[in-house]
Amino acid sequence: MPLIALAALAVVVPALLAFNVPPSATFLNQATALAGWGAFVLWAAARWSPVAFEGAGVGAWSALAALAVLAVASFVAPHAAGLPSSLALSSLGLIAAAAWVLFLGMTQGRSFDREATFDAFCVAMLLAGVLSLVVAVVQYFVPQWADGNWIARIATPGRAGGNLRQPNHLSSLFLWSMAALVWLHETHIERAALQSRNTPRAMTAALMAALVCGVVLTVSRTGTVCVILLAAWGVADKRLSRFSRTLLWLVPLVYVLCWVGVSDWTQAGTHPFAGESQLHKSDPSSSRFGIWANTLSLTAQHPWFGVGWGEFNFAWTLTPFPGRPGAFFDHTHNLPLQLLVELGIPLGSLVLALLAWALWKAFVACCEASAPGAVTVRTAFVMVLMMVVHSMLEYPLWYAYFLLPTAFAFGICLGGSGSAGIDAEPKTSLRALWLRRVLLIGSAGMMIGAVASLFDYMRVVAIFAPADDAAPLSTRIAEGQRSWFFAHHADYADATTADHPAESMAAFKRAPHYLLDTRLMLAWARALNERGDVERARYIADRLREFNNPQSNDFFAECDKPHKAGKPRPFQCTPSTKHFTYEDFR
Repeated sequence: MPLIALAALAVVVPALLAFNVPPSATFLNQATALAGWGAFVLWAAARWSPVAFEGAGVGAWSALAALAVLAVASFVAPHAAGLPSSLALSSLGLIAAAAWVLFLGMTQGRSFDREATFDAFCVAMLLAGVLSLVVAVVQYFVPQWADGNWIARIATPGRAGGNLRQPNHLSSLFLWSMAALVWLHETHIERAALQSRNTPRAMTAALMAALVCGVVLTVSRTGTVCVILLAAWGVADKRLSRFSRTLLWLVPLVYVLCWVGVSDWTQAGTHPFAGESQLHKSDPSSSRFGIWANTLSLTAQHPWFGVGWGEFNFAWTLTPFPGRPGAFFDHTHNLPLQLLVELGIPLGSLVLALLAWALWKAFVACCEASAPGAVTVRTAFVMVLMMVVHSMLEYPLWYAYFLLPTAFAFGICLGGSGSAGIDAEPKTSLRALWLRRVLLIGSAGMMIGAVASLFDYMRVVAIFAPADDAAPLSTRIAEGQRSWFFAHHADYADATTADHPAESMAAFKRAPHYLLDTRLMLAWARALNERGDVERARYIADRLREFNNPQSNDFFAECDKPHKAGKPRPFQCTPSTKHFTYEDFR
């Protein structure tokens, strides 16, 4: 029971937490996930001694090596690419946490207690999905009940986003819950069904249908692809019971029926359904094709070392791309492209090769797994595969509440791929004891880091959501700029609220590396112009013009006004005559 409670802290609470404070809409969810997984790893490491790692396969080491490369890239990014240390430290912390959770999964994947650990994980995942379904139903059918504190308000009418606030994220949570439901049915409910006829099976079928309808409410195209993946699991995995396989085969049919039902119901009522607009979009990729084309071009311009870890938005925004997508993309929405453009083709290809090899070894482990643990390894692999699909269209692994569960499931798969495997007797060697200490120290570090980041975050919250007796804005900004992890938020406030942006030039050293949006580009261009650096100011104005963002209309409207003789034209009305690259603005 304590293990299930800790799994719920790691999985359920981050998915259900609606309350957040600016500037980040998901920080508290991620901090809770980090603390919860730290507690989960700590309990597991304290209760079970890990099996000695001599028999671990090359797939396990490949996954850890890929994370090690990314950790090194994060560590050197402030020196090699100009990434602010606060962003590099946050990235490094998440990568380290993922490595620890992956390591836990590997040791538990080779342990006799694997089923108990995975059982707690699946119970928590199913609970998170069911409770999030309640939230989704409220958001869609009675949106006036969403107060923003207990139930998040939806950003797009006709699409449920849950308390994670993103429809695609909610869809992936539902799909993970369906995979967890299959595992729980196979290990618990199917046995009970043999004794009490079909009542437990009916419960499984009802839950599965409800979760499928939840995916429909998100109107997620990624969810549609993964629904087909679930059906493929039912076709391929002949070790599942006949009932589970049939249920998985029927998932696409239930999806279609739910889609038609919701669409017909909304046409007869007053609730909008975003599904129809999604089907008839002029750009079915939602600008992804455009950003992918820009990413390939940027990779071709910097093939060897890339633009720098965490620097995609900065480099892309400050590189000329006429006809670029109008949104400010901070990621490429495709994991391979993200790694290639930021790390360069050689290093990015190395990381992708390591991950691909680890994924292949996990698949081999699924094929070779013997009963009764086969369903555990295969369920974990399906969860990882769903996140791979999601990562081809978005960047879910940049969120702790997706990264850490994925690392755990991946570790479960890879833990059984070595020569020792789950059938080996646990060894109480010095190495086993050392590995146990590593897990204990790492998990304690995760929990301490989560608590420290929360206190650190409150230093910038005071800037964007001040209390009634708050200090003056300048004082709050100065305090926020001393933050370890979030100083870039304080710099953003400093740069965008100054009457004369040139007085806050130091803020432009960090703030643009997080997200270079319209407000920040306007302030930066004006600051450079005030300092007499007119050509750079014009260059930023040229890049801003490419976005055609309504927030910059007044800025460029000055160019349409009659020009008075003897008075210089506003700097933004004349294109830059010098060629710059994003590296000139670091």
